Parts: sequence; structure tokens; C-alpha cells
Amino acid sequence: MRVDSDLVTGGLRGRRAEARLEKATFVAVPLAAILFQVYVPLLVPYLGYLELPLLVVLFFALTRRRLTASLLYGAAVGLLQDALSHNPIGMFGIAKTLSGYFAAAASIRFDVENPVVRFLLAFFFYFFHQFLYWALIQALLAQPPGFSLQQALILGLLNGAVAVPLFQVLAKLMGRG
Repeated sequence: MRVDSDLVTGGLRGRRAEARLEKATFVAVPLAAILFQVYVPLLVPYLGYLELPLLVVLFFALTRRRLTASLLYGAAVGLLQDALSHNPIGMFGIAKTLSGYFAAAASIRFDVENPVVRFLLAFFFYFFHQFLYWALIQALLAQPPGFSLQQALILGLLNGAVAVPLFQVLAKLMGRG
């Protein structure tokens, strides 16, 4: 049985185009989330409570399930967020690195396709991220920022609620939904 070479090469070109689109999305989505995080709260202060860069890191960590890739992705997103904001370089980098790594580790154990599990993981990792950031600021910079347990829990619920539909949109954007 002979296979038409145009069909084979056309299929390869289509997969290469999809791979390039996925790589572009892999870079464009966190960049858009970081720009949202930095600039939109200047116009609408209440949107500053959303930690979209963290949610993007969690999405990629939970869907890819690769520990090292998630660690590096979290580090890149965190450092870029530090560079584009007024924060000391490295603080978000460390927090998002560990969040991405642990989220990928959790994705191996849990059914992350379930919206309730996604909500709970986003809630937990938001709280983890905020607590880790607070601990790093105190330990490395000797600055006592205020950490409100009640506020962190409420904002964790908000970010968890935003994560569920955001993850569905990102899955469709990445061609996985």
C-alpha cells in the first residue's frame, strides 16, 4: 500500500505549525498575564487581587505534569514579573518556581481535569505562593510586610474561582480542550 507523499508532508507541516503556535502561546499567555498584573490594577485597583501569572504557571504545571519544565517555567514567569514590577528581582521568581514544581508534582497524584480539584489546587497554591512570598520578604530582605491570614484565604477563594474558567479557556487556546 502506497501513501501519497503530499498527505504525509502536509500532515507534518500541519503538526509543525501547531507546535509553533503552541510555543508562541507558551510565551504570549504569561506575558499577557504579567502585563495585566502590572498595568490593569492602575486603572481598576480591585483587579490587582488576581494573581494571573501564578494561575498561568499552575495551568501549565497541571496540564504538562513535568516537574523540571514546570520549575523552569515558574522561574521564568516569576523573574519576568519581578522585572516588570516594582518588586525586588527574584522574590516572585522563587515563589513561582516552587509553586510550579509542587503543582506539577500534585498533578501526578490528582485528577486535575476535575473542576473541583482545579479550584482546590488553585486555592491552595495561591495561599502557598502568598505565604512563601511573605516568608521570603522577611527572611531575605528583613522587611516586615503585612500578612493577613483572612485576606489570603479570601483572595485564595477568588483566585480559585477565576482559575476554573481560565483553565478551560487556556486549554482551548492550547488546543487541548
